[in-house]
Amino acid sequence: MTATSFVSPAPRLAVSYAGEGPLVFFLHGIRGNRHNWDRQVEAFAAQGFKALAWDARGYGDSDDYDGPLNFRDHFVGDVLRVAEHFAARKFHLVGLSMGGRIARNFAIQHSDRLYSLTVVNANPGFNSMSADDVRRFVTERKSRTPESIRKLLGPDPRTGAYEELLRSIDAIRDESYRKTLEASVAQDRDAPIESISVPTLIIAGEKDTVYPPALARGMARRIPGAELATMKDAGHLANLEQPEEFNRILLQFLRRNTP
Repeated sequence: MTATSFVSPAPRLAVSYAGEGPLVFFLHGIRGNRHNWDRQVEAFAAQGFKALAWDARGYGDSDDYDGPLNFRDHFVGDVLRVAEHFAARKFHLVGLSMGGRIARNFAIQHSDRLYSLTVVNANPGFNSMSADDVRRFVTERKSRTPESIRKLLGPDPRTGAYEELLRSIDAIRDESYRKTLEASVAQDRDAPIESISVPTLIIAGEKDTVYPPALARGMARRIPGAELATMKDAGHLANLEQPEEFNRILLQFLRRNTP
């Protein structure tokens, strides 16, 4: 059974968790929340892990916060304090999109705290995208039309995936979202991913139109020893669209990299 914990100090962070064993920590995307990972938390708890997913600051049941956002330092610090709250000296870190960018920043700074890193449909920094692609990214992230939301999914997502995605988008708080979007694009320009020294899995959705698979292939080449898995017909929200296949790929990787 999944429980919820609130991690202090301010901004207080909401975390869903279940199971016992090595910790696997899931980070959602810029228009998501912790419930995007419900099928992963339940599945990995049943496989001998303590699985948890957060609401990032300003999202879901986590607190809003005053002042500017430092995309790297604030989110990396938040990951660290959640890990400390659960007394996890080392853990597996899995991030989708924005969560993937947070996860690779954490791996660069705190490799000694990780068993492994999994980056799902993310990029190595916005310098890897053309100016036109970055402008399109910002424009589309500000849109909530049914068409723009459906573009996040692949051609054949499981029944209910669109509705779950829509619920997470409808739950966004505009001021926090604007702050996160602006800091993300302005500050997360490049990262020295060649320095990542933990076992790394890059997962790409074959039909991802936000961060095309070529970005994932480039990341996998740059990170020493990184593995690359491409999910056929999956779009940007691969774990939401094809949870069974996503869980299969991730479980195999975690099993190989859990002491």
